Amino acid sequence: MADLREPLPTDPPSTAGQEGSWPEGAILVVDDEPGMRNFLIKTLAPRCRFVAAAASAEEGERWMRAQRFDLVILDVALPGTSGVQWLQALREQGYGGEVILITAFASLDTAIEALRAGASDFILKPFRVPQILNAIRQCHERARLRRENFVLRRHVRPSRSEGTPLIGEAAATQAVRAAIERLAPMPSTVLIQGESGTGKELVARALHERSPRAGGPFVAVQCGTPSAEQLARELFGHAAGGHGGHDGLFVYAQGGTLFLDEVADLPPPVQASLLRVLEERQIRPVGSQQTVPVDVRVIAATNRPLADEVAAGRFREDLYFRLRVVDVTLPPLRERREDIPALVQHFVQTLAPALGVAPLAIDAEAMALLQRYRWPGNVRELRNWVERSLILGEVNVSALYPPLREPLAASPGEAPLDLETLQRRHIQAVLDSVGGDKTRAAQLLGVSRRTLERRAAEWAAQDGRGR
Repeated sequence: MADLREPLPTDPPSTAGQEGSWPEGAILVVDDEPGMRNFLIKTLAPRCRFVAAAASAEEGERWMRAQRFDLVILDVALPGTSGVQWLQALREQGYGGEVILITAFASLDTAIEALRAGASDFILKPFRVPQILNAIRQCHERARLRRENFVLRRHVRPSRSEGTPLIGEAAATQAVRAAIERLAPMPSTVLIQGESGTGKELVARALHERSPRAGGPFVAVQCGTPSAEQLARELFGHAAGGHGGHDGLFVYAQGGTLFLDEVADLPPPVQASLLRVLEERQIRPVGSQQTVPVDVRVIAATNRPLADEVAAGRFREDLYFRLRVVDVTLPPLRERREDIPALVQHFVQTLAPALGVAPLAIDAEAMALLQRYRWPGNVRELRNWVERSLILGEVNVSALYPPLREPLAASPGEAPLDLETLQRRHIQAVLDSVGGDKTRAAQLLGVSRRTLERRAAEWAAQDGRGR
């Protein structure tokens, strides 16, 4: 058996732009003629990452168990199992790659049988180099379109006009813009940290769109799935019958960016697998012994400080340092209040036409109230408020925090309340307004959840002693 391995170099090969090149692809040639195998190996080796050859379907089967192939060039007339029979078996076992059938004994019936079996193309021998390279180019394009369609079906891409973390001239906003411009051209892994609603995914997209990978896919995945196995299958793929099963998101993101949202929620087994991927640049599909090289930039995001998760033993320290090659921290909206007028204007201008309603004017008094509000939901909450105001046709700032605008005085006939009692009633009113959600209440009050829980425990102890 002829065998030639060509690892993908760090820099793209000079032949990468040639017709029929597939620099990240692996190709298996199955033909019982040594001359044809050698001819195809010589032609394809400079144009793909890896090429292997086999003299029979049985030999090809062994290769398929050991290595993932993006394309199979398969002779119809083989000793033992024919090319068409093996193609049918491959499809039944879950192989979803491209297959080009080649034959010197063509007939209409053979061609029809080949296409029904799942062949991508059908070429007659003898053929010239441009013919096979053109067929490979078309296979490469089909595979690329399949990946893009999968990504588009899975996640509808938002308009870049909603790149809200980049709107405004506050010092913190300018720092984020500068970080994006500096980091976008780099291949390094980036960790984006910030509260919920600060625009972490939009920053990740901006890094992708300004990078050399902008022509490749941007694939986003939520890490907080109920099952570690489910997330592993989604990220790394799953082997069915030893022939690839379905590809994972790392494969669909080839040549582009994989965005891991809320990475702090990664289950421990997936953390270990992700660490290996970042170190080795290879994935191993669930249930497979094969490894698949991946060329993907990883950008991760979290709304919880990962250093705290590491200290609490919930996140691997070695993975934390792998992800935090470079980090970007997004400021909450309350730390860049001067950007609120520009953001409101942006949302009114973009949402009013989309909703088919007239724009609203925000007067100076309403804008001042908007700038005093703490915005626990950050830019996302501001956008939702603008959208709700446009739909209702009125500017109602007080609806943002009614509990905080109602005076908490003593009831008629009661003695004046001391500061401690007023504070307790105020906190209880906020808790009641959010259905007892302590995290949300703490955000509205401007304190940490731990502080809120400590005060509640103190009051419960006082109530117990007073009985």
